[in-house]
Amino acid sequence: MKREEIKRRPLSDTALANLEPESKEYRELDGKGLYFRVKPDGNKSWQLRYKKPDGKWSWLGIGGYPEISGQLARKKAQELITDISKGENPVITKQERKRKELEDNNATFEALAREWLDTKQNRWVADTMTRNKGALEKHIYPVFGKRLYTTIRPIEWLNHLKGIQQEHKIYEQVNRIRAMCRDIYDYAKVTGRIDYNPLEGLHKFLEQGDKKNMAHVDEKELPQLLRAIKNYPTPDMRIGLKLLAMLFCRPSELREATWAEFDLDSAVWNIPEQRMKKRREHIIPLPSQSVRLLQELKPLSGHSDYLFPSRSNNHKPKSDTVFIMALRRLGYEGRQTPHGFRHIASTLLNNKGFDERHIEAALAHVKDGVAGVYNKAQYLQDRKYIMQWYADHLEQLADDKVIQFKKAE
Repeated sequence: MKREEIKRRPLSDTALANLEPESKEYRELDGKGLYFRVKPDGNKSWQLRYKKPDGKWSWLGIGGYPEISGQLARKKAQELITDISKGENPVITKQERKRKELEDNNATFEALAREWLDTKQNRWVADTMTRNKGALEKHIYPVFGKRLYTTIRPIEWLNHLKGIQQEHKIYEQVNRIRAMCRDIYDYAKVTGRIDYNPLEGLHKFLEQGDKKNMAHVDEKELPQLLRAIKNYPTPDMRIGLKLLAMLFCRPSELREATWAEFDLDSAVWNIPEQRMKKRREHIIPLPSQSVRLLQELKPLSGHSDYLFPSRSNNHKPKSDTVFIMALRRLGYEGRQTPHGFRHIASTLLNNKGFDERHIEAALAHVKDGVAGVYNKAQYLQDRKYIMQWYADHLEQLADDKVIQFKKAE
């Protein structure tokens, strides 16, 4: 439809939909200062022409068409004209209305983040959920939580995250927080609420820091660490650190373990899927040393269901820092982390020539998809041998009986 074919104003829905672009941008009056703009590329939008307090005329965008229909554009224009008649700045009142509209639709960053967290309920174990929620509540919500997520600019994200790195020296943690926030915006994008992600590419401009979160001693230092653990003064933590080193499970898997998961007669630990990172049941064959340790631990846990109950409430496990603090007291801060025992086991077992598939299964490094679901007890007999060999080897190291390392048969 050519613009000269317009028969009436306000513009009809047919005219709005069919007006053809020309070689130059043009505007057609709809009425009461409201204009319909058509660009050469075919994009259409609404603009209000108004007089500023200094007497000069200006344009104020109301929104694109067809997202903003003729009826809605006229309503918005009338609201702005009313504001102008009261001496208010229409640019500011437009922004305030948009803000209010988004707030009414729970469009704050915190609301979006909590919605995103809900999508992780069946994918993250409890420890991961607690840690990630805590990071957002501590570092992000106080600054951006009540802000509309559509108004937070990339430079604001960059300055805030760099500020956290410089103030707290937690470079790797900040990069994990950045990745979470990027995923939160990706969620908004795929659900049709935003068109671009303000955190895209931001990782290139943050300090990476040293990856010390999985720190672990090398093979030469391992005997000394094992002997230090052997002499740890608190019985339950001494047993806990020994089990952590011997079974090389994730720290949360041991800390939150309940006695119901163990069959000491059959020497098996069955970790239910809801406690596993990959949400798949994991069976750990128990070496004889670990069975004896568990039998020793049982009376120390009192009547609690947990292996390591909290002092203040035996219906809850100890805090997630308990193994970290124990290693710190032994003088291994920055040198050995609870998770680092998994790295030690993986390196040592691979170096000794054990089958990589068996090692990965022992570490619960399950492949995604059908291959990962297939046979949850896969390699159980092989892993039983690995676990006993490894426990024997650590025992020999602690007793200083290993002189030369040999590959497993």
